[in-house]
Amino acid sequence: MFRVDTETDEIYDRAGFGRPVRRGVRPAVLVVDFSYGFTDPQYPTGADMTAAVLATRRLLDAARAAGAPVLYTTIAFDGGQRAALPWLQKAPGLAALRPGTRLVEIDDRVRPADDDTVLVKTGASAFFGTPLPGILAGLRVDTLIVTGATTSGCVRASVVDAVQFGYPVLVPRDCVADRAQGPHEANLFDIGEKYADVVALDDVLDHLRSLPNATADPTTDPAEVPA
Repeated sequence: MFRVDTETDEIYDRAGFGRPVRRGVRPAVLVVDFSYGFTDPQYPTGADMTAAVLATRRLLDAARAAGAPVLYTTIAFDGGQRAALPWLQKAPGLAALRPGTRLVEIDDRVRPADDDTVLVKTGASAFFGTPLPGILAGLRVDTLIVTGATTSGCVRASVVDAVQFGYPVLVPRDCVADRAQGPHEANLFDIGEKYADVVALDDVLDHLRSLPNATADPTTDPAEVPA
């Protein structure tokens, strides 16, 4: 965990930050950009994210057993986007993320199931320019569990937008990763104080196991599930 000095801790507490979010009974898991362009250190944009990828695999197994939907994002830029997007002027290394290349494929260690959703995005947030808001509304999701990469970039942006769309968010700290430890820890601190509950993976696994409709179809109303 990111450590802060006592004065900073007191300032945030006095301001009313860091309170827990409510947890619903219809969670979904969002796996942000665990593509090879981020998880394979042979690529300039990548890093060794093995621990977070394998932890996410445990989370996905539990989510599917509980009947929770799983959604993925990957980033890919076509020729016109590579020439036009200001983001790629700031971070030109991302231009290597081209459709049809291995860099944009989801890491096989957390490969999507046949009925999972994979969204292609060209912005940091999973919500920007994608049908994610409509999909979550259609599934009647009431809590979003966010994993993936990078903590300081697309994970953070997706968490902030999720909150702004009205979703309580859980971020299992074991399941997110970044290229460098400093930005990773600093952003986990800030996410945990302002936007989401940053928790241990085991906490999320226990929550999934406790769901009253753990084996139900995710489109079924909880009130319709026998006790």
